[in-house]
Amino acid sequence: MTREVTDGLPPRARGLAFSAMALAMAMAVLDGAIVNVALPVIARDLGVPASEAIFVVNAYQAAVTAALLPLATLGESLGYRRVYLWGLAAFTAASLACALASDLPSLIAARIVQGLGGAGIMSVNTALVRFIYPNRLLGRGVGNVALVVAVSSAAGPTLAAAVLTVAEWPWLFLVNLPVGLAALAVGARTLPLTPRSARAFDWTSAALNALTIGLLIVGLDGLSDPNRRPYALAGLAVALVVGTVFVRSQLGLARPLLPLDLLRIPAFALSMVSSVCAFAAQMTAYVALPFHFHDGLGLSVAQTGFLLTPWPLAIAVAAPLSGRLADRYPPGLLGALGLLLLAFGTASLALLTPEATTLDIVWRLTIAGLGFGLFQSPNNKIIITSAPRDRSGGASGMQSSARLVGQSLGAALVAVAFGLSAGGPAAAFAPTLWCAVALALLGALASGLRRTKP
Repeated sequence: MTREVTDGLPPRARGLAFSAMALAMAMAVLDGAIVNVALPVIARDLGVPASEAIFVVNAYQAAVTAALLPLATLGESLGYRRVYLWGLAAFTAASLACALASDLPSLIAARIVQGLGGAGIMSVNTALVRFIYPNRLLGRGVGNVALVVAVSSAAGPTLAAAVLTVAEWPWLFLVNLPVGLAALAVGARTLPLTPRSARAFDWTSAALNALTIGLLIVGLDGLSDPNRRPYALAGLAVALVVGTVFVRSQLGLARPLLPLDLLRIPAFALSMVSSVCAFAAQMTAYVALPFHFHDGLGLSVAQTGFLLTPWPLAIAVAAPLSGRLADRYPPGLLGALGLLLLAFGTASLALLTPEATTLDIVWRLTIAGLGFGLFQSPNNKIIITSAPRDRSGGASGMQSSARLVGQSLGAALVAVAFGLSAGGPAAAFAPTLWCAVALALLGALASGLRRTKP
């Protein structure tokens, strides 16, 4: 039986509640990582070109990005626990639909629903941690969340390789069913009730937000297909118009869905730019690499999955260390150094030759991962600490939105590059990675411009 709490749960209930959250978070993070590895196989089995198969990733990212801020706001009205459990239920049910999909349109539709469920999980994670852990242990709770995300990211490619070695790609989604059901059973009994605000949900702002993000991602992806390009350009034009209306409407609200007032803080605004650029660079490389390893170097799906593992594993190692360094050194400079390392590692991957050995690939992936890990924690620290304490919720929402927008743009960039290349993914690989290098350098510039103290 759950009850409303104000300063955390008792130890046993706290452990069970966090376990439910950890299962759901791990499932959502793993699902994004494992699908990237399986894209070449999915494209082959469904009989679609690589540029279209990438929308299996884009659809999920676009749905999560469009729904994140509205669901965070809905959590304030309905309670974080309710939004979290409904998101988890939708994610689990959509996983079954993904596994049963027999063509690309049905798989994309299921991924959109899965993305909406993932947004329900991600949008209220931090808010729930504040009610699960007492204030004196809040740092430990946030650290536990970071650990789950890092370990799940590192395990994603390896798990995908292991599953694809013994089973077909639908099993990547079927493994979510027992995990999701277990998390629902435990979470329904242990997640705390939270206070509800009297604030009415702003359906107009939510619709404008979803339309802007959805049209932007779909339009960018459509540029990869010459037959769809006129419609894609029209969609981008509509996204610009709707986005302008959305932003202008938010400026006149006391409690906007999109907390634009925080962008008036220079350190916060530069951190948003750095975050979008960094995640776009990482996703660009991370989506393009499986096609190069599988199609260009002739590696098996299992080899591709295992070979991608050093990147997220290096992030998991570097992120906790960089968080400690950010308490002693300027976070802006640490973030810039990290993105310079990411740019160097990605550039070295773009220069790979067909004769490259496994060691040649692994050290490049490791440097890129270490760079991103060095960037992430200091950047997140600036985002949270540069905002007023009473706006921590808005800052957290913007932090997640920047990450998802960057990932969505990175995946869309790969789709466009593959679609425009006459030689297909093989010919587009190096130019695509050089785009990732440019994004990382832009992020490093924005990070270095921040005047922040440890």
